[in-house]
Amino acid sequence: MEQIHITKKSGELVPFEKEKLRKSLVKSGADNDTAEKVINELLLYVKNGMSTHKVYKKAYSILSRISHRTAGRYRLKSAIMELGPTGFPFEKFVGALIENQGFNANTGIIVQGKCVTHEVDVVAENKDKIIVVECKFHREGNRKSDVKVPLYIRSRFNDIYEQWIKEDKIKDREFEGWVVTNTRFTGDAEKFGKCSGLNLIAWDYPNDNSLKNMIDRSGLHPLTSLKSLTKKDKEAILEQGIVLCKELSEEILLKSNIDTKKFKKILLEAHNLTSF
Repeated sequence: MEQIHITKKSGELVPFEKEKLRKSLVKSGADNDTAEKVINELLLYVKNGMSTHKVYKKAYSILSRISHRTAGRYRLKSAIMELGPTGFPFEKFVGALIENQGFNANTGIIVQGKCVTHEVDVVAENKDKIIVVECKFHREGNRKSDVKVPLYIRSRFNDIYEQWIKEDKIKDREFEGWVVTNTRFTGDAEKFGKCSGLNLIAWDYPNDNSLKNMIDRSGLHPLTSLKSLTKKDKEAILEQGIVLCKELSEEILLKSNIDTKKFKKILLEAHNLTSF
């Protein structure tokens, strides 16, 4: 079969890699037979020059027909992008992921530093550790946070750390600074993070504790993963401060002015997506 080339968002033509798609499908929970069915049907559709966005959309469409649960997990990265435009729902989602690891987390906190006050996206603590988190939310998947981001945030966290030492707030606990993004960091940003002791967490970085890893381990999924919700439905629910599938209830859907005829389908999809 002749090699098909597809077009990235940057305009670059790259080979369409079946194995790369297969791995992505299996990582999302599809078994080998399901992945093979999706790829075989997709190959009847993919043409030279087609955008990666269209290819992805078609793969999701095929997968959702075969398995709603796996489809929801497959489109997880796009679902995170829909937690906008303000970024506040993303902060709440990150806070929930950290709480799932045994912390008490608060979002949108004003913190007094040694020199100035700071608005911190997430402050999480338990008896052993205190974590201060800055979230960098992007609505475009090709956006990267460069080295200026951790440089600036490191200085803010240092200011907070010095004040908390003075107040004896940290006591004998570890203090960690995190920067979490739903896209990626540049190479220099990652180097600075390692060198300065700042934990950088991106969609697929670091390998053992990326944002995707954290989501997979937690079983927490944003409500934007649900196919049964329209864009308008999602926005109405997010405006109430609800970001997780597991938070959905008939009461929340009613407050969001969603058609009651859709309730059963929405709640069933949410349950199927989050159950292991």
